[in-house]
Amino acid sequence: MWFGFWFWSNPTQSGPRTPLTTTTTFISFLFLLLTRYYQLVQSESPTQPPYSCDISNPHKKSYSFCNLNLPISERAKDIVSRLTLDEKLSQLVNSAPAIPRLGIPSYQWWSEALHGVADAGKGIRLYGGSIKGATSFPQVILTAASFDSKLWYQISQVIGTEARGIYNAGQAQGMTFWAPNINIFRDPRWGRGQETAGEDPLVNAKYAVSYVRGLQGDSFEGGKLIGDRLKASACCKHFTAYDLDDWKGTDRFGFDAKVTLQDLADTYQPPFHSCVQQGRSSGIMCAYNSVNGVPNCADYNLLTNTARKNWNFNGYITSDCGAVDIIKTRHGYAKTPEDAIADVLQAGMDVECGDYFTNHSKSAVLQKKVPISHIDRALHNLFSIRIRLGLFDGNPTKLKYGSIGPNQVCSKQNLNLALEAARSGIVLLKNNAKILPLPKSTNSIAIIGPNANSSSKVVLGNYFGRPCNLVTIKQGFESYAKNIVYHYGCSDGTKCLNAEIEQAVEVAKKVDYVVLVMGLDQSQERESHDRDDLELPGKQQELIESVAKASKRPVILVLLCGGPVDISFAKFDDKIGGILWAGYPGELGGLALAQIVFGDYNPGGRLPVTWYTKDYIKIPMTDMRMRADPSSGYPGRTYRFYTGPKVYEFGYGLSYSKYSYNFISVKNNNLHINQSTTHSILENSETIRYKLVSELGEETCKAMSVSVSLGVTNNGNLVGKHPVLLFVKHKKGRNGNPVKQLVGFESVTVEAGQRGKVGFEVNVCDLVSRANESGVKVIEEGDYLLSVGEENYSINVTL
Repeated sequence: MWFGFWFWSNPTQSGPRTPLTTTTTFISFLFLLLTRYYQLVQSESPTQPPYSCDISNPHKKSYSFCNLNLPISERAKDIVSRLTLDEKLSQLVNSAPAIPRLGIPSYQWWSEALHGVADAGKGIRLYGGSIKGATSFPQVILTAASFDSKLWYQISQVIGTEARGIYNAGQAQGMTFWAPNINIFRDPRWGRGQETAGEDPLVNAKYAVSYVRGLQGDSFEGGKLIGDRLKASACCKHFTAYDLDDWKGTDRFGFDAKVTLQDLADTYQPPFHSCVQQGRSSGIMCAYNSVNGVPNCADYNLLTNTARKNWNFNGYITSDCGAVDIIKTRHGYAKTPEDAIADVLQAGMDVECGDYFTNHSKSAVLQKKVPISHIDRALHNLFSIRIRLGLFDGNPTKLKYGSIGPNQVCSKQNLNLALEAARSGIVLLKNNAKILPLPKSTNSIAIIGPNANSSSKVVLGNYFGRPCNLVTIKQGFESYAKNIVYHYGCSDGTKCLNAEIEQAVEVAKKVDYVVLVMGLDQSQERESHDRDDLELPGKQQELIESVAKASKRPVILVLLCGGPVDISFAKFDDKIGGILWAGYPGELGGLALAQIVFGDYNPGGRLPVTWYTKDYIKIPMTDMRMRADPSSGYPGRTYRFYTGPKVYEFGYGLSYSKYSYNFISVKNNNLHINQSTTHSILENSETIRYKLVSELGEETCKAMSVSVSLGVTNNGNLVGKHPVLLFVKHKKGRNGNPVKQLVGFESVTVEAGQRGKVGFEVNVCDLVSRANESGVKVIEEGDYLLSVGEENYSINVTL
């Protein structure tokens, strides 16, 4: 029974799972069963971490790949040279088997750590050993709302440390983690938008760099990895232009994204560029979809020309799970399975998540469609990563990270960071008559709603592991009010087709204050499931309005959701005094929310996505265009290009304090660029002069950095952590240019009544330039405005 249970119930959070197809031979099926049985037998009790090159074995010590004095590249080359063809092919899938004759243990490439080490993949086991869970941080979309790159780095540092602790305890079969997800949250209906840092390319890019550096053991500033060694391996996904899962009959497996060169250059690719060049990520995952007719995993221009040659990527490239199969079966790009395998290896992919290679790679070689050189290149990349992780350096307990033990997993320090992450991200959207914070003398409070006492499946979002100490919203409030009354509001959860409105109203009438905890969960938004609308499900709105009308005082509305919802009704209802967006706040989200509601923490989060009105769903999700098209009525996407109505804008967020800004100094605000050739185009009878960034050179671009110093004053009575967002916009808007563009953000803590200071270095070549229709970066002559809050400062560019 357990065999069938595994095949049908093992959750897929990186790819599809289907029952065994009729083409799978009985022998292959039996092999899979026996392999799984062996894995389960191994996992019944804790073991030592798997490793190669045991120095106590003289024979193994003699292998060149065990010589720590040789360069990693030579050691990897030596491993590959010793493998038979069958052994080589067996290593090209995520579940790489052991090679006993060389003392090489099995390895699992698929592990997950989106917002904490998780057992959603196959490489981590949070049971049957000394470690029973791992710190579960807020879902990424809420962490992004802090706009605090140092916090992001600290979170990923903890994830990397806990991953090592789990490995050292013998509960990990791999140290390659398929995170972060740095796709742009382009459409509010996307089920996986919750996994990302939002809609802005710069935010996603900085999140990628912070996450990768922290997880892999680098410093916050980067460049401190000793010998290119890794604490754990990060993998930036999904490369590229992937932001649709399953919408009205179009799914990610067969979707061909039509993307302009302009949008690729300034929206979809920048996060991956930063992930590779600045973060030095050791992994990339190619996405299911095609872009302009070519499946991502079979795109030589994307994987080899762009990532490896142009960006100097040094790592391995994996497919998403099942992405090789669909190159033939869904995209129709390859005629045979062997052609599909040839295509992805030729493109530069190294390892498949799945078993398509297991079934078809041998015949691809025998048919001479795959040269051995492509296989050897892939294996060299794969074994290089395992060596960089220290897995071929002998007993890991004797190595750099060998002292990390179970006491560094779920530690008090780590849980405090999870609490801080939730508090920093929660966004105050409305606070009429300063109803918040509630008085700590509150005698009675009602917690009403389907998410008020929800389990880990709600507050943790997706890709979660086993939390250390989950605190629900209700539990978080219990330490503040003397009398807590709870009612679920909807008997069927967030679907809320069966709302118990009358009972909830009676509860609301009897208490001092009411907190409604509503929103979405993974049944509405998740991998493989996009939303059809932007409204609260079922009768949630009716429940909210009825309870608000009956309550003694205006109610507080808390929304748990990843993507935005149209809550215009609540925004303008005076009986709803406060609104808080809490994303999916992680295992200590309940405590974080209570601390904010009762004033022990001053909220400062800001929305990382635009909250659109419900009519936005008229735009097809399949339309990948970012820029507005006035001639057709297409309104564009994200704050950078969108021209339609909004419920809340990107970067919106209130606080219990009011902040004011002033530009202290701006250096280099008048830029004259006389290097290289000046080009021009004619637009609406106006000549626009510009320079190509590629012709300016690195030194010129560095010299053109604009230094900005800003004063930030906290005019409130509470200390506050406040994200400062600096935008740039062209004084004279032109077709195709962003309405405005985020060029920097910093989080600063300012005492009540005091003034703080933040600084920005605005790289003109990177941040003030734009991509033209050919996807080439240009700097246009003209006047620009630096903008923060209501304050503006002019900068001028002449050519």
